[in-house]
Amino acid sequence: MDKAEKILNIATKRGFFFPTAEIYNGPAGFWTYGHLGSLMKNKFENLWKCYFLGLNENYFEISGNAILPKKVFESSGHLDKFKDPLTECKKCHFRFRADELIEDELKINAEGLNEKELDKIIKDKKLKCPKCNSDLDKVKWFNMMFELKLGVFGEDIAYLTPESAQNPYLSFKREFSALREKIPMGLAMIGKAFRNEISPRKGFFRLREFTQAELQIFFNPEDDFDFSEVKNYKLRLYLNKKLNEIKVEDAYKKLKLPKIYLYHLAKIQQFYLDTLKIQEDKFRFRELSKEERSFYTKIHFDVELYLETLNGFKEVAGLHHRGFYDLEVHQKGSGENLEVSIDNKKILLNVLELSFGVDRNIYSLLDIFYDEDKERSLFKFPANIAPFDIAIFPLVSNEEKIVKKTKEVYNVLKNKFRIFYDSKGSIGKMYRRADEIGIKAMLTVDFESLNKNDCTLRDRDTMKQIRVKIKDLPETLNKFLEGEKLDKLGKIIK
Repeated sequence: MDKAEKILNIATKRGFFFPTAEIYNGPAGFWTYGHLGSLMKNKFENLWKCYFLGLNENYFEISGNAILPKKVFESSGHLDKFKDPLTECKKCHFRFRADELIEDELKINAEGLNEKELDKIIKDKKLKCPKCNSDLDKVKWFNMMFELKLGVFGEDIAYLTPESAQNPYLSFKREFSALREKIPMGLAMIGKAFRNEISPRKGFFRLREFTQAELQIFFNPEDDFDFSEVKNYKLRLYLNKKLNEIKVEDAYKKLKLPKIYLYHLAKIQQFYLDTLKIQEDKFRFRELSKEERSFYTKIHFDVELYLETLNGFKEVAGLHHRGFYDLEVHQKGSGENLEVSIDNKKILLNVLELSFGVDRNIYSLLDIFYDEDKERSLFKFPANIAPFDIAIFPLVSNEEKIVKKTKEVYNVLKNKFRIFYDSKGSIGKMYRRADEIGIKAMLTVDFESLNKNDCTLRDRDTMKQIRVKIKDLPETLNKFLEGEKLDKLGKIIK
C-alpha cells in the first residue's frame, strides 16, 4: 500500500472524508466531509479568516449566492472562455482532459496549449486511450459551467458559480458606500464553487463541488503602498525553472512587481510557513507564463506545495493582479456606474485576488503531515489545525472510580478545548487511534490519579509523558499546544 492509499484508508475509515453517495456508487468528483474533516475544515477556514482579514482594518467577509444569473457570466466571460480541452476515445468513448492526458503520459506541462498544439502532441507521440489503447478524437473545448433553469417553466437561466469571486464584484458598489469609500477595500468570501470537470481524478484533489476562500482587494494602482513591514522578508519564487530566495524590496526593484502585490505575497508565505507550519522546502510561488494565465490577469503567482502522493509541487492557492477587468465588464454588462472618485478623477479600481482551494489545502495537510514508524501511522498536525485539541482516556473503562474521575477532567476542560473522549479497548489502542487522527495532547486518568488528583499528559510526537495536577491542566495544555516542549512543563516519567 503506497502513501496515497494509506492516507485515503485513514481518511475514509476515521471520518475525514469519503465519496458522496457511495452506497449508490455516486459519480466521481463529489466527496463528503466526515466529522473529523469538518472539524479540520472549520479550523482552517477560521485561521484563514482571522489571518487575512486581520491584514487591514478595511477587509471584511461577505456571504453571497452559489446561483447567479446568466448575464453575470456573459459579462465575466465565463460562458465564452471557461473551457477545458476535451478528447474522446473513438472506440470506448471515454472522455479525457487532453492537457492532463499529455502530462500524465509524457510528464511535460501542457497547460495553456491550444487545441491544434494538443492534437499535434497526441499525434506525434502516438498517444492512445489509457482505457482501451484505441485512437483518440480531435481536441475540442468543453465549457465547465453547470446550467440551471429557474421558475416553474424554467424561463430564467442561471448557473452554479464556478468561483466565489463574482459575488464581491457584484457587491462592490454597495459595500464601497457602506464602508465609507475607503481603499484598499477587501471583500472576502468562503463559499462553494462548481465545475463540471471532464474526468475528475486525483481523488480528493480535483472536485466538481468544492470550497474556495477568496479575498478580493479593490485598490488604486497609483497609490503608494507601505510594505516596510515585509521589505526584508525573503520570498521563495520559482522563476525560469529555478527557485530563487529574494527579499521583497529586491523583488520590487528587480522584478518590477507592485508593492501591494509583494506585501500580500509575503503574507501568504508567512501564513503557510508560520501559521500552518509547512516545511519551507515544500513551499514555493510559481509565476505563470502568459500562455498559462487568464488573458485579463496582469500578474499571476500560484502557491505550490510539494505533495509526495501527487509526485511533485501542486497548486493550492494563487495571487492574481486582475487589473480593472472585473469592474469594467460588470459596469458594461449591468449598465451600473462602478467608477469611484479619486482626487476629483473618476476611475475603475483594480482588483488583487487571493484565492485558496480549501479542499486542496486540507488534502495537502494530510499529505505533508502524514508519518509512520515501526509502531504506528499518524498525522503530526500542528495543534491549531488538528481536528481535536486533546484526547482524554480512562486507563481502564470498567473501573467506576476511574471513569468518574475521567469525566471530572472532561468537565474541567470541555469549555476550553475541543475534546476527543474514548474508553473503548486498551489504553494502547486508544493512543493509536488518537495518534492516527493527529491529536497532539492526550490525557490519561489512572489509579494514581485517584489519590494525587492528577493525570498523565502524553505527547503524540515523542510518546513521552508527564504528570499534571488537574487544577493546572488548562494552563499547561495551553502552553503545550502553543509549542512548549513537554520536558519544560514537567518531569518526564516515561
